[in-house]
Amino acid sequence: MQDMTRESNPNLAELVESLSFAGKVERSLALIEAALGRHGRGLVVANSLGKDSSVVWDLAKRVEPAIGGFVVTTRFKPEQTISFMHEQVRRHPELRVYRSDVEIPDRLHETDPDRCCELLKVEPTRRAIDENAVTCWVTGLRMTEGRTRADYREIEHRDRNLEKLNPILLWTEREVWQYLAIRRVEVNPLYEKGYRSLGCEPCTRLVAGGGERDGRWLGSSKCGGECGIHTQPLRAS
Repeated sequence: MQDMTRESNPNLAELVESLSFAGKVERSLALIEAALGRHGRGLVVANSLGKDSSVVWDLAKRVEPAIGGFVVTTRFKPEQTISFMHEQVRRHPELRVYRSDVEIPDRLHETDPDRCCELLKVEPTRRAIDENAVTCWVTGLRMTEGRTRADYREIEHRDRNLEKLNPILLWTEREVWQYLAIRRVEVNPLYEKGYRSLGCEPCTRLVAGGGERDGRWLGSSKCGGECGIHTQPLRAS
């Protein structure tokens, strides 16, 4: 497979349209394979239990079945997501689960959603990266998923001594579902209800049309935005 780390700042937006589905799959596998060569056991998959993470988890296991991962959950996750998480952990005991039980004010998700995400999502992610000695974390970010994700790169170094790999950055929503169907990958049952992006129950709504993430934090300044794990430092300098 081609080593994608040797490419000099490719025009990713053009590749989203010009690369075939098969070409994107090959590219994603090559990115994971190259990163595994650089990091070995330091490479870990961040599994959000959403459709994109399901793709990345399957791709990573095709490259190296021993690759590990972690899940960050919260007290506000829907029952279906929690059940799906337990099924995945039973099937893949190398998936470690992290959550925060810190006390927070009632309805913090309404009064200060950024702070709520900081406490319940970002902090456990930092702990997961530290406790697993992660040097490269693999995510399911995609450029076409929402307005906040158009400027990411496939390989990023936003934290010191921590590489971030976004191997399906170029994939479209249709290609995600195409891959899941071809590979017969099990997905979170909430998608059967029409959700396109999954998060905590109070902050995720079904919406008609629009972008994939338009139902996240609906009605707030954070609408369609980020929880913070992709925008804040995850490792102390």
